[in-house]
Amino acid sequence: MQLGLEGKVVVVCGASRGIGFAAAELFAADGAELVIVSRNATSLDAAAARLRATGASVAQVVADLSAADGPAHVVDGVMRLHGRADVLVTNTGGPVTGSALGHDWSAWQAASELLLRSAVELTRAFVPGMQERRWGRVIGITSIAVKKPVPSLVLSNSLRAAVTGFFRTLADEVAPDGVTVNTVLPGYTATERLDELATATMQRAGITREAVFDRWRAATPAARLGTPQEVASAIVYLASVHAGFMTGQALCVDGGASGTLL
Repeated sequence: MQLGLEGKVVVVCGASRGIGFAAAELFAADGAELVIVSRNATSLDAAAARLRATGASVAQVVADLSAADGPAHVVDGVMRLHGRADVLVTNTGGPVTGSALGHDWSAWQAASELLLRSAVELTRAFVPGMQERRWGRVIGITSIAVKKPVPSLVLSNSLRAAVTGFFRTLADEVAPDGVTVNTVLPGYTATERLDELATATMQRAGITREAVFDRWRAATPAARLGTPQEVASAIVYLASVHAGFMTGQALCVDGGASGTLL
């Protein structure tokens, strides 16, 4: 199925690995003009090389979205390279683990900078141009935690919900201008981030790594972990011309783990 993204400028954050890289691969396959973003220059170089080997048009911007000037670096780089963004995929790593009462305010502030501020600043910069051109897509990668809070992930549970509220509000405001805004909620997905969470859970619960993964599989009706490519397929669909009447949605890609009606 042709996605109608050939020649569109697509900005994918957190694209050096995991779900972000899988999405970049699919965007590249449809002929998009890619700009991939990561804070790790070495990993970003390797990701760009893999994409270019397929014949993709790829530019890269090194930026730490948890830093105060991180979003501005992304905006400056994209505007210098292309002068616009047609599709924006917001995506970052997760904050530190911990209980609801276990973090001081500095940890909450750091999580807000990473998850909420980066999404707000990037959309504030790129969406007005989409409105002027009467076409655009914003897709935020959040988490199953928005639907079903995950134990010991209070920062992620709270701040990803805030991102969802921001994007849902934005969706209504820009829909008349041909811009859609949606979020994708991955469940337990085989990424480096899940490995990090497994390590933290092992230490907290005193169980083996395999036992941690067994718990996650048991909590998922599909009885397995998802793949980055499965989540990426949903992201790229939402960016496509076929999803033009789909906005304001929080789309679970979780193997049924959220267990909610809506």
